[in-house]
Amino acid sequence: MKGEAFTHFDASGAAHMVDVTGKEGTVRVAEAAGRIRMSPRVLSLVMEGSVGKGDVLGVARIAGIMAAKATSDLIPLCHNVNLTAVGVDLTPDEDGGAIQIRSRVVCKGETGVEMEALTAVSIAALTVYDMCKALDRTMVVDDVKLMTKSGGKSGEYRREG
Repeated sequence: MKGEAFTHFDASGAAHMVDVTGKEGTVRVAEAAGRIRMSPRVLSLVMEGSVGKGDVLGVARIAGIMAAKATSDLIPLCHNVNLTAVGVDLTPDEDGGAIQIRSRVVCKGETGVEMEALTAVSIAALTVYDMCKALDRTMVVDDVKLMTKSGGKSGEYRREG
């Protein structure tokens, strides 16, 4: 990776926000995925809608969307991006004992939306944890990752496998 450098540090090593003033605005899309693993009993209650706090998947979906919109408030050097679409899907996986979470975030702008997609998945998973923790404190949020991104100078990225 010769010639590559971290973009969030200046020549002296100080953290800074990347200047995107000269970048062309393009349509940018990012998709992320992750999961929250839990006991079969709690997963069953979530699927039945029987968790005492309400519709776990619906609340987590809204939390993920809100989180994507607030990413620049949560991650210090992220740009405030004018999002044009955010989708968050939560799918129970009985065989895997988990809820699979995917997000898709779109904007037309000078910088990408990878962090917004990853934040949406993370906060959706944490919302499930919060709503179910009284029933299962052993839940695990894991496998949060960028799946695809498109747009901008760096072009396309698609996770293999």
